[in-house]
Amino acid sequence: MNSSTKLSGWGRTAWSDTHLLSVECDELVNGLASREPAIAHGLGRSYGDCAVIAGGQTINTDTWLGMSIENGVLTAGSGVTLESIMKHWLPLGWFVPVTPGTRFVTVGGAIASDIHGKNHHKDGTFGAHVVQLDLLIANGDVLTVSPQVDSEIFWATVGGMGLTGVIISAKIRMIQVQTSRLCTVTSRYANVHELMSAMILSDRDNKYSVAWIDMLAKGKNLGRAVLSNGDHASISDLSRRDRKTPLDYVPKQRIHSPKWFPNGLLNNLTVRLFNELWFQKSPRRSRSAIQTISKFFHPLDGVEGWNRMYGSAGFIQYQFVVPDSAAHLVPEIIEMFVQAKCPVFLSVLKRFGDQNSGLLSFPLKGWTLAVDVSASFPGLSELLDEMDSRVVDSGGRIYLSKDSRMNPYYLGTMYPRLNEFLVIKNRIDPDHVFTSNLSLRLGL
Repeated sequence: MNSSTKLSGWGRTAWSDTHLLSVECDELVNGLASREPAIAHGLGRSYGDCAVIAGGQTINTDTWLGMSIENGVLTAGSGVTLESIMKHWLPLGWFVPVTPGTRFVTVGGAIASDIHGKNHHKDGTFGAHVVQLDLLIANGDVLTVSPQVDSEIFWATVGGMGLTGVIISAKIRMIQVQTSRLCTVTSRYANVHELMSAMILSDRDNKYSVAWIDMLAKGKNLGRAVLSNGDHASISDLSRRDRKTPLDYVPKQRIHSPKWFPNGLLNNLTVRLFNELWFQKSPRRSRSAIQTISKFFHPLDGVEGWNRMYGSAGFIQYQFVVPDSAAHLVPEIIEMFVQAKCPVFLSVLKRFGDQNSGLLSFPLKGWTLAVDVSASFPGLSELLDEMDSRVVDSGGRIYLSKDSRMNPYYLGTMYPRLNEFLVIKNRIDPDHVFTSNLSLRLGL
């Protein structure tokens, strides 16, 4: 079925009129014969404009839902969500190798964005655990590629933003767990410098690590933070009651947000109040606890439609990574937000390890900071442009899955393997059938 609709990314900026196409794979082959620009679209959780093409065919993959597992390797259609995988396989002791901050991500989207989670310093990106994938390319052929077979196409597709073709299905190496809970330790730090020192040390001992940062605190409290570390709990870690159902997994959306929020709801006053409450409720001394997978990994999923809180203008998630040699840039950029009096509602700091994946994959060893900012904030464009410049000068990059406004001039410097990607892209898609608003904007 092909219908015209308005779509945007999760940030609800840059809306486009597009033809939303919901078809099976064999029907899609016929659709590609028109050579009309097309891009795959999963659940629409990419924040920017990478999964929409204005005036073209935005391909909805939500009908490709087959799943099976053998010897710990999951075979799944690209429309299968991480939520479905966990609901089906976690009760049998299998967990996804990497999960971002939401479970509402498709397998195809996870590969195309080469998503990362709280465990990159240990386990790398999602793409590092993909054994094989089936890729529909522009001429209608379906290629089966892997790190061993057609590896160039494989690594151009992992992190390739859907521009090499449509992922039909994939094989993913899962991890085995005893329970659906995590042993966690929560600690708070007076400023970002104390936090970063603690995170370097915590890398060695913790599989999962993430920090929330107060982006309005200043002076000696600049970047005060709450750090959460965790690892999968064994049965012996659980209470006697929980040992009866160690692999239970029942995620819930506890809050259903209204369809409309007033503009300006998230301002300096409301965000400052929230930050103060969040910081003060955190333990003064490190505290251990057993948490569910939903609470630790996906807290925002408990609020349906939380992206509407930013009002009609939507929001931008700005995420960058800088190498360890430029760690000083993290407090510098926090200071820039503070000086601009920009009410950042959500800010998350993580560490990346050595593991690398696709030609256009985002992570590099160092520090990644993600912040959510209302798109209506005055002077935001100039502020982020200045941050981009500093990130590039430091050898860092911006996450393409989150981007909706970056200057294309920086792309080749940020992604040094860009030319390798373009050679492969032009070889298997010479007419650039697979095109998105992001690829047009950045010259991909």
